Amino acid sequence: MLTNVAAVLLNGAHPFELGVVCEVFGLDRSDEGLPVYDFAVASAEGPTLATHVPGFTVSTPYGLDRLEEADLIVVPAGSHYIGRTYPPALLDALVRAADRGTKVLSVCSGVFVLGAAGLLDGRRCAVHWRHAGTLAERHPRAKVEPDVLYVDEDPVITSAGTASGIDACLHIVRKEQGPEVANSIARRMIVPPHRDGGQAQYIERPLPRSTCDTVGAVLVWMEGHLDEEVTVEQLAARAHMSPRTFARRFQQETGTTPYRWLLRQRVLLAQELLEATDETMDFIADRTGFGTAAALRHQFVRSLGTTPNAYRRTFRGPQAA
Repeated sequence: MLTNVAAVLLNGAHPFELGVVCEVFGLDRSDEGLPVYDFAVASAEGPTLATHVPGFTVSTPYGLDRLEEADLIVVPAGSHYIGRTYPPALLDALVRAADRGTKVLSVCSGVFVLGAAGLLDGRRCAVHWRHAGTLAERHPRAKVEPDVLYVDEDPVITSAGTASGIDACLHIVRKEQGPEVANSIARRMIVPPHRDGGQAQYIERPLPRSTCDTVGAVLVWMEGHLDEEVTVEQLAARAHMSPRTFARRFQQETGTTPYRWLLRQRVLLAQELLEATDETMDFIADRTGFGTAAALRHQFVRSLGTTPNAYRRTFRGPQAA
């Protein structure tokens, strides 16, 4: 049973991510029949810690010994967590905790602390999409999943960006104490008890690959004709190459195939239209080259893990769906 929770901080901690943990586990909601957690903020670097906000410090009487009694240890995000070294005593405490079955949760860049402790080795893990490449490079034995909100590899749970820390915390409550408790806490926080989809729906659209040496002009043409059906043979003719040479050059310069590149650009255009217009699904499907609303929905779910209607509600509100 989850009763004892500790958030452990280093200098540079992000107050908001700490606040997420405090909101879920640190408030007394016994008047609503909800469980009360024995919650504490512990420090790995002295009684007073600087945060990444100038002039904002956190003081606590608890040190690393507080982690020994916790059922759940949370490592919130912090500035410079990616490139710094960590106190060996903290890493040892996290390893001991996981070995005895204590749950260890990271929020955003807190995952780099878990990686330094070796807790990601052989495990799937989530991280903010901007840090996915760095995490994979620094911890090659970790199975980084950049498109998900959180990953539960009990006893290690990792979450992506800021809001996904809420998702992961509520997931733990739901898993340990049931959906009624998780739903009640979510209702108090005015957040959904569970979000569909993953990080892919929040990644910014990349710039066109118009600087590619030999296929750049073709990429620009493809972006302007996403609603048209094209073949590799047609694209190769525009580039004045054989289809085989074009496919090889395309892979070398973009890192993907013409079909996958085109599919990604069509999904990105659909995202823009869903965010910025009130056009129907049929119109968007036709404009993006998917043809039908059913095909649009199928590819949207495959790429982003959510439906076009759910995506539009996320970015424009329920009245737009």
